[in-house]
Order: sequence, then structure tokens, then C-alpha cells
Amino acid sequence: MIHALVSGVIAFGLALVLGFPILRYLRYQKVGKSISEYQPESHQKKAGTPTFGGFMIWVPTAIVASVAVDWREHGSILLPIATIAIAGFVGFVDDLGTLQHRRQGGLSWRFKIAFVLVLGVAAAWVLYNKVEVESINIPWTGHYKLGAWYIPIAVATIVATTTSVAITDGLDGLAGGTTLIAFIAYGIIAFIQGQEFVATFAFIIAGANLGFLWFNAHPAFVIMGDTGALALGSSLAVVALMTGQWLLMPLIGIVFVAEALSNVIQIGYFKLSGGKRIFRRAPLHHHLEEIGWPETRIVTRAWLISIAAAMLGVAFALAVPE
Repeated sequence: MIHALVSGVIAFGLALVLGFPILRYLRYQKVGKSISEYQPESHQKKAGTPTFGGFMIWVPTAIVASVAVDWREHGSILLPIATIAIAGFVGFVDDLGTLQHRRQGGLSWRFKIAFVLVLGVAAAWVLYNKVEVESINIPWTGHYKLGAWYIPIAVATIVATTTSVAITDGLDGLAGGTTLIAFIAYGIIAFIQGQEFVATFAFIIAGANLGFLWFNAHPAFVIMGDTGALALGSSLAVVALMTGQWLLMPLIGIVFVAEALSNVIQIGYFKLSGGKRIFRRAPLHHHLEEIGWPETRIVTRAWLISIAAAMLGVAFALAVPE
């Protein structure tokens, strides 16, 4: 555990060191994000804030993980690293289209859903056939092998987690803080299970994420963008699947679930009712803004809920019989 924690702190320090030149470069390149007209009016003041902040997370993660984790002994750790690289690249392409003065816009939601689905299928196949994880862990009950049924479940976990984290990324520190807490929770679970290399990787991402939050705290100097959100969501799902505790993801990621469900409910009700809405604006964090909650209050309370849910998730993980 000492190695995992120290690796996380090193990732935090490296993210801080690299963050300043990365931020200067982004400002020099004038990669300011445009703000959609569908977002609350208060968000227009964020227009021009540099995006691509995900680089501050996965560059330090890649550097520290290459040193702290023995890939030759634990080759399976290459899967979440590859997931970060692939999802981060697609997120980068999407963010390019959301810059100010760009006409084409970002990638379509259909393309992003299709991409996440393909990524999920590929990762699930590797998990089942190469990493050889296929179980469900149920608190107070035990471990049960799922066989080939594990693949569609893993795909669903990756798709749901990745898209939910991307939806959550809408306020300063919201996605960064909630994913940070989730990675810490799964790092603890992995260590309890004796998977110290998975714990080390989880704490490295948590540390890098902590460094990113230094620059993303309200008022943000940089926005995560899909460069970070897609990479964080997909790698979080893979880490959860590697621990076998994917059943706890809706609990540990309770804020992601609430954000995604609010979107689904809003869209579904709008279509069924002929234009009526349940929320003033979706996803949930925008609804809370519309009813008068300050951005910092929304984010802080989301963190508090995430911490409590993560504590309960770790407790349930401990309740799974050996």
C-alpha cells in the first residue's frame, strides 16, 4: 500500500509541475472552448477557457505508471492504459471541434456512442479471454462465475460508466472530483484483494486527477473536456471490472448515475409528453443551477455524496466472503 500511495503523490506532484507549462501552451494556442446555447446563461462567462485539460491527467499517469508498475509481471495493466490512450485521443478530436471559431462542432453523439461501444467490446473481450476475469462478487454471498455472459455485462459497464462521466463533466471540479473519489475507492478495494498493481494504477490516476483539480477548481483555468472525461470514465470501468466489484459501480459512482438518469428521464419525457420537461434543464447539475444553487455548492455536495457512497461501497466490498 505504501508503494501505491507514494506513486499517487508523485503523480500529483508531476501533474502540478507539468500543469503550468501545459496551461501556458494551451493559452498560447488560444484553444478556448465555445459554450453551447443550450447551457445556462451563467456559463457564457466560461467561453474562451482553455480545454484539453485531460492532458494534465493522463500524461502524468502514463509517465508514473510506466515506472511504478511492472508491466512484464502484470501485463493486464496495459488494458486500462490503452483504454486511456484510445479514449483520450477520440476525446481530443471531439474537443477540437468545440473550440471557439470552429464551424464543424464536435463529434456527433451517435459517433461517440458507437466508439464507446466498440471500445467496450474490445476491452470486455480482453478482460474475459486474456485477463481471465469473469465473476460477480455479491456482498455476504460470495463469488460467482458468469462465463460468456460476463462479456455483455462488461460492455454495458464500460459504456454506461464512460458516457455517465462525460455527462457529469459540466461544472468546475465536478467530474474531476467525483472520479478522483471513485478511483480511490477502487484502489482501496484492489489492495484489500491483494491486487496491489491495480491499486497502484488507481492511486496514480487519482493523484494526477488531484493535480488537475488544482487548475480546474472554480473559477477554472482549464476545462477537462472529453480528452479527460472519456479517458477517465472508460479506465474507471476497466479498473472496476478488474477488481470484480463492478456491481458496486452504481453506488460508488452514484453521482454519475444521477447525472445520466436525469438526461435519460428528461429526453424520454420530452418525447412522450410532446415537449414537456421534468427538469428545468438537464443534466441534473444544470437543473440545480437553474433553481438557484451556486456552482460551488453543487460541486461540493456532489463530492460529499460521492465520499459517503464510496465509503459504503468499500464496506460492501469487504462484506464479500473469501
